[in-house]
Amino acid sequence: MSTPEAQTSSPSPSAAGNPARKKALLTLTTVVVLVGLAWTAYEWLVASHYESTDNAYVQGNVIQITPQIGGTVMAILADDTDFVKAGQALVKLDPADAQVALDQARAALAQTVRQVRTLYANNASLSAQIAVREADVVRAQTEISRATDDLGRRQSLIQNGAISKEELNHAQTQLANGKNALTSALAGVAAARQQLISNQTLTDGTTIDKHPSVQAAAAKLREAWLATQRTALPAPVDGFVARRTAQLGQRVAAGTPLMSVIPLNQLWVDANFKEVQLRNIRIGQSVKLSADLYGKKVEYSGQVAGLGMGTGSAFALLPAQNATGNWIKVVQRVPVRVTLDAAQVAQNPLRIGLSMLATVDVSKQDGKMLASAPRNAAAVQTTVYEALDAGAAEEVRRIIAANMGRP
Repeated sequence: MSTPEAQTSSPSPSAAGNPARKKALLTLTTVVVLVGLAWTAYEWLVASHYESTDNAYVQGNVIQITPQIGGTVMAILADDTDFVKAGQALVKLDPADAQVALDQARAALAQTVRQVRTLYANNASLSAQIAVREADVVRAQTEISRATDDLGRRQSLIQNGAISKEELNHAQTQLANGKNALTSALAGVAAARQQLISNQTLTDGTTIDKHPSVQAAAAKLREAWLATQRTALPAPVDGFVARRTAQLGQRVAAGTPLMSVIPLNQLWVDANFKEVQLRNIRIGQSVKLSADLYGKKVEYSGQVAGLGMGTGSAFALLPAQNATGNWIKVVQRVPVRVTLDAAQVAQNPLRIGLSMLATVDVSKQDGKMLASAPRNAAAVQTTVYEALDAGAAEEVRRIIAANMGRP
């Protein structure tokens, strides 16, 4: 049997374990509080300055190559994944029909030039006709004067019986014929002058090469010339060929898509942010992006270029009908366009449709949510088609000069 002193000196197990438990609980509580404070500080000082989304995809211009005239495919000069330069021929159509139309337009222009030359030549001819008619008037007036004198002499002699009644009647007939001739000559002069005026209305204020008929025929020639040039379909910009559907021997109509050219140096990202994330996003804010293709080791620098004018559902082919009895609210997203650094894209090429992770630095709030000024320059532009009409003007000048006749 133990003594009272022995019972007092040996502490109970529960009493001995309480300090360690309290210390552990205190330590755990301290850690939780510190983590909470750290997370709160991070959210307040760092995370609140950024908006992120993984609902972002690379976008770019998909330039369709379509013929401007109908024809039969004779050659396909580029295929999928090929790189092409601006102006390089991609598809060639059969030029036979266009060449026939061009030959007809050349002949029509030459004929029109000669017909207009005839109009100008008729001015001189009609002026000469007026001079002839005026000479007829003078001749008729002279004949009337002579017939009048003859009639006067015979009327003075008829009373003496020196001439017969028949001779007097003959003199009167001569005078009447002279008057009729004068009337006819005057009418001829008036008609010739009207013909000259009518012909001059077709030639006044212009030259042969500027005559409306010649200009109309020249326009037809330019149209036919362009048709022959358009039998070869050029690449509008530098880029890569995709979605080729053209086949040899295929009869295509104007506007039929034959292939696409994608310029990979003109890419951007459409980042679809939730409605609540748009509050602090402004034009001009910097964006950090990474592509699933390269992972986190490759980072792109971008800039907010603009915010979309509606949600994806608003522009869908079949918009949602939310005015129904069974309705579930779905958080909407609005596309935010982000421009990319061209040098970075050239170093690490992207493709249209690739997934991206976009993080916008919203700490700067001096930008605008919507663009307030119109664009000063074209968004995209090509000069490939400007040279197609260059040879047409020279061809028109050559044909007009060849049919103008000797100077």
